[in-house]
Amino acid sequence: MTRFHWIIAPILLLLFQETIAQEKKWTLEDCINYAVANNLALKRQILQTETAEANLLKSKMDMLPSLNAGSDARIGFGRSVDPVTNLITFKQNISNSYSINTNFQLFGGFTALNSISAYKFMLKAGVESEKINRNILIVDILGQYYQVLYARGLESASKLQLELSEKQHFRIVKMVETGKEALSKQYEIESQVSADRLDYTIAHNSANQALTTMKQMLQLEPGTDFDIVVPEMNSLLISDQSYDPDSIYKIASGILPRLKAIEFELRSYEKQISAAKGAVVPNISVGGAIYTGYYKVISDAPGEQESFSTQLRNNNSQSIYMSLNIPIFNNYTTGRNIKIARIRKSDAALRLEQEKNSLYTEIENACLDYNRGRDEFMAAQSNFEFNRKSFSAVEKKFETGLVDVTDFSAAKTTLFRAETEALRTRLQLIIRKLTISFYTTGEYENIIFNK
Repeated sequence: MTRFHWIIAPILLLLFQETIAQEKKWTLEDCINYAVANNLALKRQILQTETAEANLLKSKMDMLPSLNAGSDARIGFGRSVDPVTNLITFKQNISNSYSINTNFQLFGGFTALNSISAYKFMLKAGVESEKINRNILIVDILGQYYQVLYARGLESASKLQLELSEKQHFRIVKMVETGKEALSKQYEIESQVSADRLDYTIAHNSANQALTTMKQMLQLEPGTDFDIVVPEMNSLLISDQSYDPDSIYKIASGILPRLKAIEFELRSYEKQISAAKGAVVPNISVGGAIYTGYYKVISDAPGEQESFSTQLRNNNSQSIYMSLNIPIFNNYTTGRNIKIARIRKSDAALRLEQEKNSLYTEIENACLDYNRGRDEFMAAQSNFEFNRKSFSAVEKKFETGLVDVTDFSAAKTTLFRAETEALRTRLQLIIRKLTISFYTTGEYENIIFNK
């Protein structure tokens, strides 16, 4: 391979990769999967869950005995006690000690066990909070995705309106050139083309803005090309069904993470109350220690004192102990901890009740919105079909000169409004259906990926 080939090959490969990246369009599943894997707020929530895991592990380790080793070295000047003779001495000396001690709480009012249970429930609440934040993110992505579809639909409808006007403009110009139409009619149709081009430009910019907003929500790298797959709108099926709020709430109240998280917090606070009460009762601890040391007078000759190893062996001592601690007065620390735990429990109970009321209201409104939206969609779809036939008839009359530009423009505008209203009600109904389906499953992924 020549030197030129070695230089040009990487460049062609890079251009090919960039072309492939530009051609890739994102589906709804792609957007959701990327957002769930890369969203910074969701990653922070995961870190909080990991913190709860660390707290749980620490509470379990508190059940084990402690084991510590220590050593110190000193040089004594002036008055001191000779550890060999236990007499006061004024000689300079060197002392070195070693110790190993252990301690184990035999009984502490079941504080440790209740703390473990409390942290277990807080970890479960953290996992549910992860699901809550993930679902909120998916809802935002879902809403913006369909907002892009709606903006693209308006853009397509505006482009179609512009093409219809340009088609008629081309026909009118030819007729004016042959003397079959007046020049004023050409000016009228040119005015209509100009208005339609403005509408299309606005719709095109709105679609680009919606796409940019989606890109920002996904937190893509700057400079990344982004576009979505636009599905066939007629393939988005609309089922003729209604929903009952009570039956949906009965299912939702047992599976949604937004309720489970508070329920786990409530149970954790109950265990925290029990753990705080454990500090009221006496606690018993047992332990043991091993101690040894070395002592040397600096002024003495080496042979006058025992060696280092001999002293460590001869000075060795062991001890075991049992201690009883009876709480009498601790500056209201225990009472405060119990009261705070009870307040947190009461607050969690109120939040749970408040969340249940809010959930039922949301479900009831969602069912009403869906039932109302279904009727609106059916009416909008029927209106669109009627206006499409009506416009076809007006267009033929316009081409034969039976109606003027004003009537043609009015019919075209009416058709455009009917088309965009049919698109809006269809997408709106799909989102409302997904929302209701979520209340009966607890997670958006299964609904969206299997819709």
